[in-house]
Amino acid sequence: MKSKSLIWLAAAAFLGACGSGTGPDGTSVSLSLSGGAAGPNLAIVAADTMRVGQDELILSSVEIVLREIRLKRVDVLDCDVEPEPEGCEKFETAAILATIPLDGSAQQVFSIEIDPGEYDRVEFNVHKVSDDVEDAAFREQYPDLVGTSVRVRGLYNGSEFTFTSDLNDKQEYQLVPPITVTDGTATNVTLHLDLSDWFTDATGALVDPVSASKGGVNENTVRDNIRTSIDVFEDGDRDGSRG
Repeated sequence: MKSKSLIWLAAAAFLGACGSGTGPDGTSVSLSLSGGAAGPNLAIVAADTMRVGQDELILSSVEIVLREIRLKRVDVLDCDVEPEPEGCEKFETAAILATIPLDGSAQQVFSIEIDPGEYDRVEFNVHKVSDDVEDAAFREQYPDLVGTSVRVRGLYNGSEFTFTSDLNDKQEYQLVPPITVTDGTATNVTLHLDLSDWFTDATGALVDPVSASKGGVNENTVRDNIRTSIDVFEDGDRDGSRG
């Protein structure tokens, strides 16, 4: 069942193994990201192309800034306490720039060793890059993203556009059913981002992404669409689909 809160996800420019898990050798969970257009309200021409009536939207890149990506065990009530309890496994704590694959494939971003048990929640922040000291390294690498959490580039009716959002929100997603991690096994969780409804209004018509950037008439519409576009599930074969 899809959560109404966003759990953002995506295939990252930062690739590598990191985390605080302490599980035995071979006991691990990887996090993969997938994206593309698959919604029922649009004429899907391709995974990155949507056409409604005379309007056409082609996506060339979708990027999102994430921070504090965690997997929570079922017996842990709250990870936001000090000291952080065991069972709050960190994929990554610093801000990262994630680039969502647009072809429906799932790309592994992180893999961590982890303690055996049942895990039922993925948490992370969709993060607007700030002037805080914690973002200093990120700002140095991506100075053009200060004040931004989401950036989309593409063509709308043949004209180039760049859409940005300053969405800044803690997101969490319930894994139903929970994933079970046992000694010596590896599993994968995929965060899938359905982009098909991002730039649509209540009637299903496409909207110009430029009109959805900060201060635009469609800013809140697209922001809400982003929040409800994520599905999170166990995906052992990493094919980017549930089941």
